[in-house]
Amino acid sequence: MMKKYKAHAKVNIFLKITGRRNKYHEIVSRFVKITDLYDELFFVPKERVAAKENEFKIIGDFDCMMHENTIYKAYVALKEATASEALENLMRNYAIVVEKKIPAFAGLGGGSSDAATYLKMCNEVLHLGLSLNELAKIGLHVGADVAFFIYGYESANVSGIGEVVEIFEEEPMAFDIYTPAIQISTPQVYKAYRENFYNPIDGFEAKSLKQKSSLEVLSELDAKEANDLFAPALQEYADLAQHYKEGYYFSGSGSSFFKIKEEK
Repeated sequence: MMKKYKAHAKVNIFLKITGRRNKYHEIVSRFVKITDLYDELFFVPKERVAAKENEFKIIGDFDCMMHENTIYKAYVALKEATASEALENLMRNYAIVVEKKIPAFAGLGGGSSDAATYLKMCNEVLHLGLSLNELAKIGLHVGADVAFFIYGYESANVSGIGEVVEIFEEEPMAFDIYTPAIQISTPQVYKAYRENFYNPIDGFEAKSLKQKSSLEVLSELDAKEANDLFAPALQEYADLAQHYKEGYYFSGSGSSFFKIKEEK
């Protein structure tokens, strides 16, 4: 049970709004896995960490309430989907340890990746026999980005509200990333976008973006053009502008900036 599972970060090469579905925004985005930045998750017997038998226990550097933690949400969603007694027994006797490397509130998908990795761990350890499609469907109850991490693609086009994940074949990339110490609220950024910047792209533009390589997209678009959430994030978080460096791009709703590493 001490096997460690990697929960990789991601960046959004582009992130464009295509419309709205009820209270959600529909997007088209290129997600790329970051191979050298990841959290590590593993199970540990509760007697080793002095945890109570009847409590769900996460050990890690989190500053949210338990019911807000994406791993706990993943547990609840998996339990509702499977009604698995083995799952309840597992979490009665084991704690989940998370060695955090991905910064929080960073637009790098750390919470979603942790949730996806937890679902895959439980599926493997408990022999639940769930397919990746089934796990991705369960993951949508936790968050929009979880499905991408379930599939584990190096690069993918993600659309809808995050539930449509299509592999995109391209050469692997390495990134320079920096994350300012600014805690950005994703709902607040989307609210600002909706109220002041709402300008969804049409299907032709979305299709064109999905067909281009990440290198092509970044060579053609600047940071604001590539990510519809950058301008509203700058509006809501004035300090963000001080951290922006020419040639870098904005991931998700922030606060991380990235560029492709140049080969030496």
